[in-house]
Amino acid sequence: MHSLARRALHTCDIPEDLTSVTFRNRDTEHPDRVGLPQDAVESVWRSVEGLYRTGVHPGIQLSLRYRGEQVLHGAMGHTRGNGPHDPAALPRLPMTTETPICYFSASKAVTALLMHMLAEQGLVNLMDPVSYYCPEFAKNGKRTITVHQILSHRGGIPAIPRETPIDVLWERDEIWRLLCAAKPVEVDGAKVAYHAITGGFVLQRVLEKVTGDTIENYLDRYLRKPMGMKWFTYGIAPEKLHELATNYATGPTPMFPLSWIVSRALGGDIRTVEKVTNDPRFQEAVIPAGNLCGTAEEMGRFFQMMLNGGVWNGQRICSELTVRRAIHQFGSLQIDRTMMIPMRFSAGMMLGGNPVGLWGQQSRYAFGHVGLINKLCWADPARDISVSLLNTGFPIVGHHLPALARFVYTVCRQFPVLPENKRRLVAA
Repeated sequence: MHSLARRALHTCDIPEDLTSVTFRNRDTEHPDRVGLPQDAVESVWRSVEGLYRTGVHPGIQLSLRYRGEQVLHGAMGHTRGNGPHDPAALPRLPMTTETPICYFSASKAVTALLMHMLAEQGLVNLMDPVSYYCPEFAKNGKRTITVHQILSHRGGIPAIPRETPIDVLWERDEIWRLLCAAKPVEVDGAKVAYHAITGGFVLQRVLEKVTGDTIENYLDRYLRKPMGMKWFTYGIAPEKLHELATNYATGPTPMFPLSWIVSRALGGDIRTVEKVTNDPRFQEAVIPAGNLCGTAEEMGRFFQMMLNGGVWNGQRICSELTVRRAIHQFGSLQIDRTMMIPMRFSAGMMLGGNPVGLWGQQSRYAFGHVGLINKLCWADPARDISVSLLNTGFPIVGHHLPALARFVYTVCRQFPVLPENKRRLVAA
């Protein structure tokens, strides 16, 4: 890409031959076990290469499972050192499939399942008001807002108050005080307004109240350790911080009205978001809606467990009914009043649609979550796939969008809906 264009689009340096920046973990790829042609795998990988060539993602990871087997597991680019504004003297650290990356809002899918697991254990009723467990939340008209409304982005508190100092995000008691003092925009749950950060703190407080333990320990005990995850923690331990991939604001600088939507959803402009998410205080904090960290394979493993009806490697993580409740659509397709786009939500997941939806064509039964717009993590029971595409750039609108859409389209084309799965899902 021409240097002037690179500066204008805030992109990284892309070599002509991608071999030098490609890492394929072929020991963990087993398409032969499920009778999948290698051409299908390579077609998807070529779409990832196309996305990388746009220059907006200094590093990319992908894990794709089909019929329970990982069939594609690779990485591309750099963990750090090849950002749009990185100095030439900064060493370039290669991205591998073992590099931890912040999932950002894809964290919400995991936090949501924890809440559904609490319900399975009889510790919480999701239809109860939050104030039933945390009476202080009832202030300023929030007495009737339920846990389920928070999970489905209908809780009426989509954003922290304007002018709130950013370092409040890693001050547990202060962020809770602000949320308790907040006045909701509505309380009846009729309108969808994406809760980018706020909902996670509310769910955390409820979980910690009913368990008497931290959300980190609950995640560790009931999900991370039973599933054998190396990372998959809220934030990163200080001694491991150097292994975490760097985040980059890439692509054209958003202009009004898009810049207003971004600021409304994320609480700041895109350059501020870059600065905050690379701040060690953010990276070491516990932010349940936005800073779970791990690999693409680990998030793919999580969604595969859900596809398996709550089972991983023969061990039951949660009940099949719990999974079904977590992915069941709540409400109709609506314009989300934060993101200003049509969305379908369950109590914790972003859902697909027919004839086309967030997770591609004919994705009515797919569920998952986006992370900072570009990270795509989902499962589609009709296709029997779990997909986790992670990256380190967060362009908003730009030249990369056709390549990102082409990736999703290619996955859906190479893994068509299985008739027997569709019949089973329709019957259910």
